[in-house]
Amino acid sequence: MSAQREGATQADALSHASRDNVGEIPYEPVFVGAVREELDALLGRYPNKMAALLPTLWMVQRERGWVSEEAMVEVAALLELTPAYVKGVVTFYTMYHQHPVGRYFIQVCTTSPCLACGADKVVESLLGQTGCGDLGATSPDGRFTVIEVECLGACGFATPIMVNDEVIESVTPEKVSQILTRFK
Repeated sequence: MSAQREGATQADALSHASRDNVGEIPYEPVFVGAVREELDALLGRYPNKMAALLPTLWMVQRERGWVSEEAMVEVAALLELTPAYVKGVVTFYTMYHQHPVGRYFIQVCTTSPCLACGADKVVESLLGQTGCGDLGATSPDGRFTVIEVECLGACGFATPIMVNDEVIESVTPEKVSQILTRFK
């Protein structure tokens, strides 16, 4: 396929995905202005565009809070990849949010050592005190989303949780209330 036709195909795909999931709000591209300049600088540090996929997805998540289908198409067009390839990467890594999440994204380690130390009770307490109700759901006020993860790499300090980028060790159900007051 010629480079010109390939560019047209990518532009068509981006145009086709120019509506959100509901189809009412037009999709606003992420990579404009300063964010595009940041991407261009980033691309200069990699041997090819494909190698910059993970940090490019981080940029989307930083700007929007999650990586939508439309954003995946935009990234694919910019990095000269297929939307399916980008989606495969997004769905493989749990660090990318595929739907909107709360302002405070709480991950709770529930691997065997942490479960033996009461991780299930920490999850229960977090779900109740945040108002999330269920894992993966966002609290009614939009502040919290709680999920279980396989390991946070703090096995000596069960039960660890991660709130956004902050790891908090030795969490018990009794400490949850105090911890949550820090995140308003």
